[in-house]
Amino acid sequence: MTHSAVAPRQVAVRRGQWLTWATIGYNSLEGALSVGAGLSSGSIALVGFGLDSFIEVAASGAAVWRLHRDADVTHRESAERGAVRVIGFTFLALAAYVAFEGIDSLVTQDASRVSALGIAIAVASLVVMPLLARAKRRVARQLGSGALNAEARQTDICMYLSALLLIGLALNALFGWWWADPVSALLMVPFIGWEGIETLRGRTVCDDCALPQ
Repeated sequence: MTHSAVAPRQVAVRRGQWLTWATIGYNSLEGALSVGAGLSSGSIALVGFGLDSFIEVAASGAAVWRLHRDADVTHRESAERGAVRVIGFTFLALAAYVAFEGIDSLVTQDASRVSALGIAIAVASLVVMPLLARAKRRVARQLGSGALNAEARQTDICMYLSALLLIGLALNALFGWWWADPVSALLMVPFIGWEGIETLRGRTVCDDCALPQ
């Protein structure tokens, strides 16, 4: 294989590694700040959002491993399958946790205090996550990787949960509607669970993915 044929894939792998490590760094900071803000304000939703960020770190870790093994053509397929399984199970773990937090909030009728930091975190994620997800999907297409495509979907879901968190925090702050956040979060559970099942079934590669080289 010539250098010109290898170079584009190597460039895509390096870009994917950079994006995935950036996701890990951002989600780690987001998780720590969200848990801290949630504990300070008494917001179960914020604490749950922070723990969700750490679940997504696990999915990104699987993607890093997949990219690290990309140069080893012999083991590339097994790395792909392993990463897909890990990411699929993190989807299911995320769905279970969101369901637990949503039901617990409704049962306890949690009415948290207004958290300016929590609102700022949700707004920041709404800006950052779509950019990361779009860039990672591009890399997934270039590498023909269902695992990376699934990890990009995790980033999309983080964006959706950020929007729900922001809506819940805003409605609680403006109108005292404590139930808005858990109800909106529970609406996401079937979607997240479906993504996990589809990922484990191997239905993760986008239609316009390039063939692995």
